[in-house]
Amino acid sequence: MSATGKIPRPLAAELIKKQWSGREAWRLFGIIAEFAEATERLINVGPAVSVFGSARIPEGHPYYALTETITRKLSDAGFTVISGGGPGLMEAANKGAFHGRSLSVGLNIQLPHEQKSNSYQDISQTFRHFFARKILFVRLASAYVVMPGGFGTLDELMESLTLLQTGKIRRLPVILVQSSFWSGLLGWIRTTLVEDGMISPADVDLIQVIDDPDEVVKAIFDFYEKRGFESSAAETEAQLNL
Repeated sequence: MSATGKIPRPLAAELIKKQWSGREAWRLFGIIAEFAEATERLINVGPAVSVFGSARIPEGHPYYALTETITRKLSDAGFTVISGGGPGLMEAANKGAFHGRSLSVGLNIQLPHEQKSNSYQDISQTFRHFFARKILFVRLASAYVVMPGGFGTLDELMESLTLLQTGKIRRLPVILVQSSFWSGLLGWIRTTLVEDGMISPADVDLIQVIDDPDEVVKAIFDFYEKRGFESSAAETEAQLNL
């Protein structure tokens, strides 16, 4: 303590560093616990389809009805449906699956203005950390169905495409629904990104655009008729190292 009654700056900085290190260590334990709990509860829910879409679309909107129809068909076809667990198209996804034959799973996230969990979930898992939640979306999915959405939906779509492009996860269907909504983005991908050499032309083939609910289900089955649902040893090892 100095004559002024203040802690000297070097000592104060060291105290802050120690306090931060302690908090960071406890945070890491919390992340490990979150992964362990979620994995234990969800590891056997497959085959599953992760469905992404806007939280802002209300019931009664055509996108809501379309999402509910698609996930009901996926559920009746034997797929667990996984959504973000919140309102809007996440709710529609869970609702369709909930009234179908298979499980409806919600991976909710705690936000500053807390996201309200929807009531159409057989299994609900809440996360504090976005990246832990994202890994579960990836690890559990046999396909991605991407409905119209905003930044969160685009984030999930682009992360999925990046993992596929770089070989960090096995090849699986990525299906965008509602071609009129996605046409601008797809045009930019096919022209600007490809023509400027930001991606290869073959990367565009990672994406399918399908508007008909029955065709969405058929596309997933067609893909797995050729390769089967089981992962190879190399694919399993890659996912363990995400």
